[in-house]
Amino acid sequence: MSTIKPMTNSSNNTPSAYEHGTPAIELQNVTKLFRTPSGGAYTALQNLTLSVAPGEFCAVVGPTGCGKSTTLSLIAGLERPSAGEVQVMGKPVQGIDPRIGYVFQTDAVFPWKNVLRNVTTGPLFRGQSKADALKSARDWIARVGLAGFEDRYPHQLSGGMRKRVALAQTFINGPQILLMDEPFSALDVQTRTMMEDELLNLWASSSASVVFVTHDLEEAISLADRVYVITAGPGTIKGIYHIDLPRPRHVAEIRFEPRFVQLYQEIWEDLRNEVVISYERTKQKGR
Repeated sequence: MSTIKPMTNSSNNTPSAYEHGTPAIELQNVTKLFRTPSGGAYTALQNLTLSVAPGEFCAVVGPTGCGKSTTLSLIAGLERPSAGEVQVMGKPVQGIDPRIGYVFQTDAVFPWKNVLRNVTTGPLFRGQSKADALKSARDWIARVGLAGFEDRYPHQLSGGMRKRVALAQTFINGPQILLMDEPFSALDVQTRTMMEDELLNLWASSSASVVFVTHDLEEAISLADRVYVITAGPGTIKGIYHIDLPRPRHVAEIRFEPRFVQLYQEIWEDLRNEVVISYERTKQKGR
């Protein structure tokens, strides 16, 4: 992984500089507008600047409606910025990039396909031979702890098992960039912790750069090298925090470390104000 220079102020609003190399992901002064049904314009993001180093795991936190998912859509090429520029591997995003893997909040598995056929979908679509795709799929199914479940269909699996299928579906394609939109939010606490550890193990064996969107600050700190705090909409960067907890990490244990508690308190001071602003806006709209 690329070395990140420590920040002199962990809540500095300027992205940290890297010792060398081109960022894997870079958003420069990005604004995104959406048309409303009444014909007006809604500003989801405003002058947002964000950078992710090659191999870095970044988490993005912020209140509901701050533009976190929109940020992922811009990186993935699903949306275009209204102003500013989005670059991947040093080049402007022009459309869907096969080097990017995307794990959604809801299960993206095919309900009519069993586990093995779900995991082989990506390699076959990319032109890999059936024999090679099946061999690779069986390997990844075993890696995510689902050996013996190859013939099961999604409705026969628990929520955690379906998430394992989704991870295998994504990692089998060898993504250089991994975008994750609250992938574990629907899971119970125990299963969620297991999946977070599973993700860290899979990521450690890859060179992927990760942008992980979550509402859970504990999850963000447990997983990431850096945490970006986004303001209540229109979203922009309020704070950037370097997470200097050692790796490898075990999610259930790292949260008891004094440094984890210190980081949580520090970041929550930034995040809490934005959550309050978003909540008050929601209350006003409901009146």
